[in-house]
Amino acid sequence: MIFLLTGITFLISEFVHVESDWSHISKKIAELLKDYDVRLRPNFGGAPLLVGMDVIIGTFDSISEANMDYTLTMYLNQYWRDERLAFGKETDVLALPGDFSEKIWVPDTFLANDKKSYIHDITERNKMIRLHGNGLIEYGMRFTTTLACLMDLHYYPLDVQNCTVEIESYGYTVGDVVMFWRDTPVFGVEEAELPQFTIVGYNANDRKERLATGEYQRLSLSFKLERNIGYFVFQTYLPSILIVMLSWVSFWINHEATSARVALGITTVLTMTTISTGVRSALPRISYVKAIDIYLVMCFVFVFAALLEYAAVNYTYWGGRAKKAKKRDIREAADGCQTQDCKELPKDLGIIELHELAMSPIASLRHRQGKSYKDPPIALPSFRIHRPCNPVRSKSSNLLNNIPKSNQRFLQSLKRTPLKISFPRVKDVNIIDKYSRLVFPISFLLFNVTYWCYYIL
Repeated sequence: MIFLLTGITFLISEFVHVESDWSHISKKIAELLKDYDVRLRPNFGGAPLLVGMDVIIGTFDSISEANMDYTLTMYLNQYWRDERLAFGKETDVLALPGDFSEKIWVPDTFLANDKKSYIHDITERNKMIRLHGNGLIEYGMRFTTTLACLMDLHYYPLDVQNCTVEIESYGYTVGDVVMFWRDTPVFGVEEAELPQFTIVGYNANDRKERLATGEYQRLSLSFKLERNIGYFVFQTYLPSILIVMLSWVSFWINHEATSARVALGITTVLTMTTISTGVRSALPRISYVKAIDIYLVMCFVFVFAALLEYAAVNYTYWGGRAKKAKKRDIREAADGCQTQDCKELPKDLGIIELHELAMSPIASLRHRQGKSYKDPPIALPSFRIHRPCNPVRSKSSNLLNNIPKSNQRFLQSLKRTPLKISFPRVKDVNIIDKYSRLVFPISFLLFNVTYWCYYIL
């Protein structure tokens, strides 16, 4: 019974002692804030205040190439000493709510490359303050921010980007506040994951920025992000390769199947155009050429060249047939004139008889028309002329006769000069397809080897 009474007495005394200690601390803080001027920084008028920083990476939410920015959720912790708030030993720590920051001086920290930010407020506003007995203050907050990131897309999508977090004091120059990174500036980078990138490293540094309003201390945290190419291999590169290979199928289709080969060529060209449009829609309108642009343009050139190859085959085939048909018609017309047509003509078809002297082509005979002769009338002369039986030659001769003499001389000079465009004569158009089956795949293979060696190695 005695031991029980002794224990109860001890617990009551301890409770009263703790309650008296906390009431003493509460009164002490109230006394500290009574004459506290929130407008003045600690050590005002003396040496610059040192403010330490560290960052905990929560998540990398998204990276946008079109807007040149990325979204990041992070915890920003700031550390400084305010002698006006010292209330006891260094080991004494008070965890205070975030709204306590409105009653004391806090740094006017901002993100220099920020576009849009907000502090999370579920279930309460995500801010905290820890006050140590020697006046050391820990001030932390959790927020999501969208930061500008100027990207170099020359090697896109085989590129490596550097995106930064720029931390700076908005109104205090280096004469009032000096910010610095703590011994471990960043936490949680190893656990952060991105869908299209891999964080291969980070670097924390500080520098001084000279602006129009003064010189400020700036802390910079740079993330090295390497893009994962797997998405682009399956969404862009592999479909483009298959479309180019599909265009080669026309080399094995009969050259007389015009509709099939033309439809295949136009389909591949339009498909490559669609792929290129989809890739460019997710990128900013930049003037320089990207790695993926080179690949898509070359794929487009290959499928378009396959379509032009059939145009050459078709022209060679039907053009050769037309020339042969024309020569055959001319030869048949000439042979028919020599064998049948000229033999069947009447014998007197080439003889013109003059019934009157006035119609005579001889001048001396035309002058005799008005004279009388005692001698018996003489027989009127007859004239034999040659009528060509080749209709092709007669038409061409009539056309040439209608052309002015100056133009006729020019055409005759052209015939004498070697100005005609000479194309290599192909006896069998299938040879073009046979060579294309070998030249196109080898050329495309060499292009791929050169492309991937240049951008990866």
